Amino acid sequence: MKKLMIMGAGIYQVPLIKAAKEMGIYTIAVSIPGKYPGFSYADEVLHINTVDAEAVLKAARERQIDGICTAGTDVAVMTIGRVNDALGLSGISYKAARIACDKVLMKQCYEEHGVRTARYRKVYFNENIADKIEGLQYPLIIKIVDSSGSRGITRVDRPDQIQAAITNAQAFTRKDYYIVEEFIIGREFGAQAFVMDGKVQFILPHGDYIFLGSTGVPAGHFAPYKLSEEAQQDCYETCEKAILAMGLDNCAVNCDFIMRDGQTYVLEIGGRSGATCLAELVSIYYGYDYYKKIIEVALGMKPDFPTDKAVPNASKLLMSDKDGEIIALANRNPKSDRNIYEVCFDYTVGDQVKKFHVGPHRIGHVITQGRTLAEATSALDRALKNIEIEVV
Repeated sequence: MKKLMIMGAGIYQVPLIKAAKEMGIYTIAVSIPGKYPGFSYADEVLHINTVDAEAVLKAARERQIDGICTAGTDVAVMTIGRVNDALGLSGISYKAARIACDKVLMKQCYEEHGVRTARYRKVYFNENIADKIEGLQYPLIIKIVDSSGSRGITRVDRPDQIQAAITNAQAFTRKDYYIVEEFIIGREFGAQAFVMDGKVQFILPHGDYIFLGSTGVPAGHFAPYKLSEEAQQDCYETCEKAILAMGLDNCAVNCDFIMRDGQTYVLEIGGRSGATCLAELVSIYYGYDYYKKIIEVALGMKPDFPTDKAVPNASKLLMSDKDGEIIALANRNPKSDRNIYEVCFDYTVGDQVKKFHVGPHRIGHVITQGRTLAEATSALDRALKNIEIEVV
């Protein structure tokens, strides 16, 4: 029986663990102790911090694993690269993982290979930022370099907002530096992709539903994403150029872009599948279990990635507008509604939840599909109206 080490046991790793179990694979979930749902599905649980690469490598050697992977998080990607290199496994390399997990290294890589991206500066927390950002145009984005998502990221429109943004960044990073980049005015969107044996297997652009807080936080997605023929071609070319420049290989790819004047600018690219129902988006759109494809490549297999199907779909997170206890939680959608793909609750009545600020504050999600995108989004609106959530 093949042995697969899955990094993390949170809500975004549960489908990966379940898929591996369906494939007859022995699953080893690695995570710090906590109330993580993946623990109950895995064959074996290891309470190791996923950023402790040497401890994970030791455990991987002892268990003679055949593969290692994750979904929906950047936290463990460098550890995965370390284990892959040391054990000769299929998957992202440590060098590529370092680039994917450090926005400064990523930007330097893009500059070196001519990948279109925003102008930026690397700034240490003990440096005078006014001197460092001279020449950059407002608005600016101040962000940490070692995390995806929306933690430690602030848009700055005026100089008097800078210090608060730096303080916010410092609260969420393990590094002694951060990045400041120009905010490109345009249409933000994303893409999921996969690269195997140095060849990009597919690129699937998707639209994003954004929750507007101190910065925009992805709260859902939809596909297909409408682009002109010329803009779509530019997106594909820019995406592939960035993936190959970073040295990503044998891994899922999560892309954040912005489109300005028909040109795609790369915000950042991660060496793993996206969160917020993005792996499901790929699965529905192309008609195969994307989690199983990720697993197969991690185990050294060479699956096909057919792109002849195109099923429109949409998703949104379920959330609370306050901190508190859930006193009511119900899905009142009829089971006969075939356009509703999935309604998932992460919590039950009596659980404590947080007011939504970032993705991990989710209460669950709703995913819909249709013959057209309009049909899928209409089903999503309908489904959300039939979800009852009450928090006090």
